[in-house]
Amino acid sequence: MSILGKNGFINTLLVKIGLPSITLLYTDAAVLLGMVYNFLPYMVLPIYTVIIKIDENLINAAHDLGANKAQVFGKVIFPLTVPGVISGITMVFMPAVTTFVISRLLGGGQYMLLGNLIEQQFTNIGDWNFGSAISIFMMLIILLSMAIMTKFDGDENKEGGGQVW
Repeated sequence: MSILGKNGFINTLLVKIGLPSITLLYTDAAVLLGMVYNFLPYMVLPIYTVIIKIDENLINAAHDLGANKAQVFGKVIFPLTVPGVISGITMVFMPAVTTFVISRLLGGGQYMLLGNLIEQQFTNIGDWNFGSAISIFMMLIILLSMAIMTKFDGDENKEGGGQVW
C-alpha cells in the first residue's frame, strides 16, 4: 500500500518527473501486482533448484549440434525444468486463490476470491459449516494435485517418504 497509495512511492516519483499522479490502489492491477509480489518467490525457488541441477554438458552438446539459444531453451532447458514449474504452480495456486488479505487491502474489498468467501463465512455470516466445506474441498484439490504431481514426477529413485499411489 505504501508503494501504490495516493502518496506512495510510484505517485511521488511520477509527480517529481512532472507527470500527473494516477490511482493505482483498489484496481485489478493493484491486486495482481500484490499477488505477484507476494507469491513470486514460491514460483522462482523450485524453478531455480531445478535449473542449477541441469548438466552444462547437455547445453554445450545442443550448441555443438547447431542449436541456437532459443532452440536450446525450447528443446533442452525448458523440458528439464518442467518438474520445477509444476512444483511452483502447485505451491502458488492454492495460496493465490485462497488469499483474502491482499484482495481486501489492495482491492478495497471489491474482489471476491475463495479466501474472502471462506473468511466471510466464518466472521460475518457465521455459517461455519459452509466455510469448513469450502476449506475441505480446497484441501482435497491440493492433495489431488500433489498426488498427480507425484504420479507423473518420473523419478523412480525416490528417497524418503512414501508415495501416494
